[in-house]
Amino acid sequence: MRVFKKLLLGIVALAVLAVTGSGLWLWQGLKTLENPVVLDEPTLFSVEPGTAFGRVARELAAKGFVDDPLWLRIHGRLNPEQTLIKAGDYEFTSGMTPVDMINQMVEGKVKLWSVQFIEGWTFAEMRAALARTDRLTRQTTDWTDEEIMAALEAEGQHPEGWFFPDTYLFHSGETDLDILKRAYNIMTEVLEEEWQDREEGLPYDNAYEALIMASIVERETGVAGERQQVAGVFVRRLQKGMRLQTDPTVIYGMGDKYRGRIGRSDLRTWTPYNTYRIDGLPPTPIALPGRESIHAALHPEDGDALYFVARGDGSHKFSRTLAEHQKAVREFQLNRREDYRSFPAPGSETSSNGEQ
Repeated sequence: MRVFKKLLLGIVALAVLAVTGSGLWLWQGLKTLENPVVLDEPTLFSVEPGTAFGRVARELAAKGFVDDPLWLRIHGRLNPEQTLIKAGDYEFTSGMTPVDMINQMVEGKVKLWSVQFIEGWTFAEMRAALARTDRLTRQTTDWTDEEIMAALEAEGQHPEGWFFPDTYLFHSGETDLDILKRAYNIMTEVLEEEWQDREEGLPYDNAYEALIMASIVERETGVAGERQQVAGVFVRRLQKGMRLQTDPTVIYGMGDKYRGRIGRSDLRTWTPYNTYRIDGLPPTPIALPGRESIHAALHPEDGDALYFVARGDGSHKFSRTLAEHQKAVREFQLNRREDYRSFPAPGSETSSNGEQ
């Protein structure tokens, strides 16, 4: 009997030691998931739709983020909610732990990329930016402008000016059409908000005409504080029945024929956009206006100036009479200093000579 008791106690002791040892082994293994990972640079990790947690564990181990996928599988067994990872591209940085990585994938904090549309860009420049943006699925590359507008439920609308210039973040899997939809929706909202808050007595029949004016202001303005002054000049010219005579509209009407400068023959050539030849506004916007230019078009500055000319430093000289204007032209245009520059739209190689 005494021998039996000793044997039983020995078996129990061994069992306790085994359990204790297993528990220690398990605890130590799971603790490795809390060790920071050292990386030389941020690393992208992709999870395809429908990928099982076990496969993710193996891939993390294969990339050296964990020592053994077993610990991640055990972690998932003990924490079932941690296995509900979301598909996408994830960026892991030095100092993150494997548990941090799992949490990031469970929360769906995917890596975001960006594409920027600049104030003053044309729709063609927008499309070119989308075409060269990595990680963005190209859906509209072979579409016509008309097909794009139809997809935006704006069939028959000219695309110029209808997309809000801003920086747009996107995740892998999004398309260029997704970005265009966002930019179009934001512009329609911004234009409606500004139109509802417009000043009275403006020479616009509708918000679209204000958008056209805003695009001209955007292309003429080198100094933010001049936007409302420039808008004021154009509004007064419209009210007096004067032609706008603004070079950016001429340039837009020239299209691919524009090579950096415009001459007298270009000013005399009729196009629907040549405001030296047509009365009133051109038929469509000529660029992407920012909110500030839309606001300026709807809140022009009071005054009596009817002309302006580029000084050569990005700003303009405003004049009340033609005689004053001609004097300013001689000073700033005909006798240009060596570092003369008129204002080009950001990111664009085109510029206006600024003469009105």
